[in-house]
Amino acid sequence: MKPYPLQFKPEMKDRIWGGRALERFGLELPEGSIGEGWMIGDHPNGTTKVMNGELAGKGLDEIREAYGREFFGSNGFSQRNGRFPLLIKLLDCNDDLSVQVHPTDDYEGLPPGELGKTEMWYVLDAKPDAKIIFGLKDGVDRRTLADAIEKGRIMDMLQEVPVEAGDAFYIPAGTVHALLAGVVVAEIQQNSDTTYRLYDYNRPGLDGNLRELHIEDSLNVIAYNGSGAGRMKTDGVQPGEWLTIAESPYFFVDKGLIDGRFGLSTSPESFVILVIAEGEGNLKWDGGEQRVKSGECFLLPASLGHYELDGKLTVIRSVVA
Repeated sequence: MKPYPLQFKPEMKDRIWGGRALERFGLELPEGSIGEGWMIGDHPNGTTKVMNGELAGKGLDEIREAYGREFFGSNGFSQRNGRFPLLIKLLDCNDDLSVQVHPTDDYEGLPPGELGKTEMWYVLDAKPDAKIIFGLKDGVDRRTLADAIEKGRIMDMLQEVPVEAGDAFYIPAGTVHALLAGVVVAEIQQNSDTTYRLYDYNRPGLDGNLRELHIEDSLNVIAYNGSGAGRMKTDGVQPGEWLTIAESPYFFVDKGLIDGRFGLSTSPESFVILVIAEGEGNLKWDGGEQRVKSGECFLLPASLGHYELDGKLTVIRSVVA
């Protein structure tokens, strides 16, 4: 079958901290507080289905089974479980998320078949004075943190940093973090749904009960001497430029501004994920063209080859290492 850019029907997730902000992107939301839109996913907790072209109705897992390396590329599989290696989300943080940390691939406590979780955020929107929690304060070790948790003083151990639209954050496994109220982000992450909660503000979950905490697992996986996390402003990008905003063993992410027509190409090593962060325009390839706009995400098969973006667009582009 001739390759073409795949667009998927998002899987929407009701979260106690969610809201309705994803409707701004023209996405159809079910009732409830929608915190996560899984835009491209191949996970037992959410597998997205193609909604355009010849493969419409097929799940990403079915695409993987049928087209394998042709579509995903030589690096486009998880070496641990054979699945699509990334999970792409849009997050609406209408309230604070739990203070949390993710494990590495080699943590012994991982559920069978599950990966660790290194991720990055690109901030699509942020209310004035919005902040996030981004790491521990200097000098906080396991004993200090465990004592603070026991005494109800965990928030004193955490760094809060201000955020605004266009900021990018790289969050390797082992980084304590929390998105806080008033931000909407695009998240590129390893294909994992494993989260260890350190603190959840003593609030009830959707079922009315306090949500589970994972103190021992969290203390085990935190990188107390630094995880390599980083943040950057990206507002200096000029039209026609591409700025690397995250680089990890699992993915490379860059930001580009398109003003007019810009030609690109996939490679045999990796598929390409395009997240349209702002604007609208056209995506063109050999044999086809599609209108694109902010909030949409596309998987470009490794075998697609040359493609063009045309219009006024801010694009977040991801490939696997």
